Amino acid sequence: MGWQLLFDNYNASADIVVLTICIVTGIFLATSFSVRTKTFGLFTAMLGGLFFAAMTDILLHICYDHVSGGNYTVVYVLRVLFHFFLFFLLFLFILYLLALLDPTEKKKMTVITVSATAGVMLIITDILLSVFMFGFHIEPDGTEVPGLNIFIPGYAFFIVIIISLLFGIGDRLYSKTVISILGSILVSFMMLYNEIRFGKSSYTVSAFLFPILSILYLFHSNPYNIDTGTISVSALKETVEYNYSHKRDFYYVCLYLPDFASEGKALPKDLQAAIRQFPAKYFKRSALFQVSNGFMFLMVPGKHNPDCEEGLRDTVRAFTKEYKRFRYNYKLVIGKSIDVISRKNEYLSFIKGILRRTRINSIHMVDNRDVNDFNASDAVLLELEDINAKHDLNDPRVLAYCQPVLNLKTGKYDTAEALMRLNFPGLGMVYPDLFIPIAEENGHIHVLTEIILHKTCEAIKKLLNEGYDVNRISVNVSMHELRDAGFTKDIENIIASDAVPNGKVAIEITESQTDSDFMIVKSMIEELKGTGITFYLDDFGTGFSNLERIMKLPFDTIKFDRSLVTACKTDKRSEEIVRRLAGMLSELDYSVLYEGIEEENDEIRCGSMSASYLQGYRYSRPIPIEELEGFFTKE
Repeated sequence: MGWQLLFDNYNASADIVVLTICIVTGIFLATSFSVRTKTFGLFTAMLGGLFFAAMTDILLHICYDHVSGGNYTVVYVLRVLFHFFLFFLLFLFILYLLALLDPTEKKKMTVITVSATAGVMLIITDILLSVFMFGFHIEPDGTEVPGLNIFIPGYAFFIVIIISLLFGIGDRLYSKTVISILGSILVSFMMLYNEIRFGKSSYTVSAFLFPILSILYLFHSNPYNIDTGTISVSALKETVEYNYSHKRDFYYVCLYLPDFASEGKALPKDLQAAIRQFPAKYFKRSALFQVSNGFMFLMVPGKHNPDCEEGLRDTVRAFTKEYKRFRYNYKLVIGKSIDVISRKNEYLSFIKGILRRTRINSIHMVDNRDVNDFNASDAVLLELEDINAKHDLNDPRVLAYCQPVLNLKTGKYDTAEALMRLNFPGLGMVYPDLFIPIAEENGHIHVLTEIILHKTCEAIKKLLNEGYDVNRISVNVSMHELRDAGFTKDIENIIASDAVPNGKVAIEITESQTDSDFMIVKSMIEELKGTGITFYLDDFGTGFSNLERIMKLPFDTIKFDRSLVTACKTDKRSEEIVRRLAGMLSELDYSVLYEGIEEENDEIRCGSMSASYLQGYRYSRPIPIEELEGFFTKE
């Protein structure tokens, strides 16, 4: 066929199968979710080229069988067109690999220029060989003469380029992916070889099918989660990029279920069924992405949903009805695509920031204030990245604040909690509720802890040198930091280099929620205890306080959260529970510290509930650490 036109040995069955596969694949791509990227565009072009190659092959043989009067012009044209589609498929395959491998611009242009030039020259040569009777031609009596066939060296040339790309810069792809592509090329080569060997001409086009199917499976399959109908979040950024580049608006509905946020906690079957119905029931061509466990992002294209806002209202009504049935905690964020967020492709960060500020069991409609907050967060992130890169323990942008703590045993302020504030040019003072989550999510929290620890140690030394009575000052540590193997060594080095006496620094830790975190905290505390550091359990009474775990950890002080202090004001039952818990912990030699003391009655009540320390606005708001001299007394 491609190398010699053996019309008598042709059977259209293989080409019909190829046509059918192209049509069915096209239907799948049109009705299922596919990320509209540059590589996807090249893939659909290859699928189209394969379709037209098979169609041209069939028409070529039909025309030959029905030609009359010895005029074979249409046969020659269809044959050249057939070879053009085959070479075009090979050229598209090369473009696809270049898009995947992303070589240098110079190398990319060299490969494209050589391949395109070779393709054009091959087609021109094929035409000239037939015109001058050196290549394929048909005698006046209808006898076909194979002659010199340019297709075989042309095919070999393109295959050499493809294999050279895979071996030359294929290390940028997963090795098994490269092997899969090479395997499909080998199968195609064997099919063509057998056609030459046995003089057949039916499977030329089908030999090109296998590399294209390997690309579909390896790079463009987007398997749905069959339980919830969700798509992997890896496709979200590419979908946003496609919509932005084509100036297409979309709406989104983000559902966060905190009860199922931890990995491995599966959604109940009836809840999965409820989630499945929403995308298809209220919107056309919407896509539901699984961001993480318990966090889903529904994208609704505005182009296909002109009445989208009505659909959103129906969705909210249906969701509210479902909530009454399930009663699972939720947060729902609804909005329309925003140019600045689409350009940065930062919808996940944008939504996560909104979720942090959204009350539980409420629906938030995105507005301009959210965009302003995000822009501020973006500016904060840039500053945090710079702080992390410079790693200057005296960085002036990180301010050491503190809140004095009243020691009931001495009646003095000899203890404090160190707090962080950030001061950035153009932004002014930035508070922890904004920068702590950003720092944790982007891996910049540990350097902030190191800076605040160093500045706290410097303040302790200064107070001691001036004769002030300093029991200790505590520094908060994020659970994100404790998972770093070098955490304890960093803490030890800072305290040792600042020459702070033993026992003057305390570390506050929030209770761990998982078994692995519990073991990390236990190991870290045991390792640092030997350096004289004392440990506070922060926020006791929030989340899922586990007394059994607390007893297994060598904490020195238990900090009762301000929510417990507030509950004791109006609920006698809560007061009795807190009183007994505090009494038990005190008897076990834990010091009890109450946060959130705001008035005299709080002080009297908590003072009678086994308190060792009291902290809150009744005594002082957070102040610069240099102002502790106004609270501490000299020995």
